[in-house]
Amino acid sequence: MKTKRVVVGLSGGVDSSVTAYLLKQAGYEVIGLFMKNWHDESVTLSNECPWLEDSNDAMLVAEKLGIPFQTVDLSKEYKERIVDYMFDEYAKGRTPNPDVLCNREIKFDVFLKIALSLGADYVATGHYCQKSHFTGAKGNEVHQLLAGADTNKDQSYFLCQLTQEQLSKVLFPIGHLQKAEVREIAATQNLVTADKKDSQGLCFIGKVSLPDFLQQQLKPKKGEIIEIPSDFESYQSFQKVTKTLQSQSNKLHYSREDGTLVGEHDGAHFFTVGQRKGLRVGGMVEPLFVIDTDVESNTIFVGQGKQHPGLYREALKINTDEIHWVRNDLRISNGETLEVLARIRYRQPLQKATLYQTEEGMYVLFETPQSSITSGQFVAWYLENELLGSGVIN
Repeated sequence: MKTKRVVVGLSGGVDSSVTAYLLKQAGYEVIGLFMKNWHDESVTLSNECPWLEDSNDAMLVAEKLGIPFQTVDLSKEYKERIVDYMFDEYAKGRTPNPDVLCNREIKFDVFLKIALSLGADYVATGHYCQKSHFTGAKGNEVHQLLAGADTNKDQSYFLCQLTQEQLSKVLFPIGHLQKAEVREIAATQNLVTADKKDSQGLCFIGKVSLPDFLQQQLKPKKGEIIEIPSDFESYQSFQKVTKTLQSQSNKLHYSREDGTLVGEHDGAHFFTVGQRKGLRVGGMVEPLFVIDTDVESNTIFVGQGKQHPGLYREALKINTDEIHWVRNDLRISNGETLEVLARIRYRQPLQKATLYQTEEGMYVLFETPQSSITSGQFVAWYLENELLGSGVIN
């Protein structure tokens, strides 16, 4: 029987290192591939050259394990599919999630195609998630994306845009392990990455100063910071509106006359709903949080304290063309509903919610109002520990 070939995305971190080790132990033919996705060192937070260090660590791990290794330069695809998209979204006043996009567009599309061209049966990554499969009613194989066993590290949210075809070609060898167990395996095997800190910042770029990064194309532009009082009269009238899904998913929009001028900023497109840092406004009883941004008028609206009513909404909407089902067999039709567990950001505890499919799009109505629902981010929905689908928040 032919040995199965697996291409591992070796990132230079401990998780992908142990992934490669476990696959080799299991008898697979393993190839290590490092993805170089960024050239511009001018926007990193330090003088280090992060991709060079990571690439070197990945190479050392491959040498230690005795597996072939090479670097592939995907910076052109990364710029076109991730960076340009990010600039476009921020310019519209939305906040994209580069990690979700990176998995959808780079790791499990461009990278997967390269791996298959190398004769791979599978690709493998160091994600903390699991998969399963069963035979469907039509005799087809249905793949399931499951949460990682380590609830603190579960990364299924970042893979919420994967398809059945992509899932059929991917392995998650460490998904059943705890992070501490992964580090222990790396230490036992004397892998250079055993004690290496987890990477931070943009997917595959590293510690990037986001404002500096965005200022490459989105120029600074002075604007006003307006504080909206927590007893703003429209909140009361808003609550009295007939509780349609449409009204619950809409965020209130403010005007300059609704509040008080408390400071200025360098560009509304640099800020996102729920943000606290970077406002540079002091002297308040409670910290200020961004409750809305208006890129047209270049105005930021803020409120005092985490409980400010402007931060909370009961529902959100996903446009029809931005609804994605991992489990197509569970897709709901117009007029149908589905009770699920949902999250609007990584590591947020799962929240009880109901999906409503309509002709205008899908609405997600939460049992408890949610703080900082942010346009451009992804909402993902689950049944127990299985991720069923996701969509871009309108």
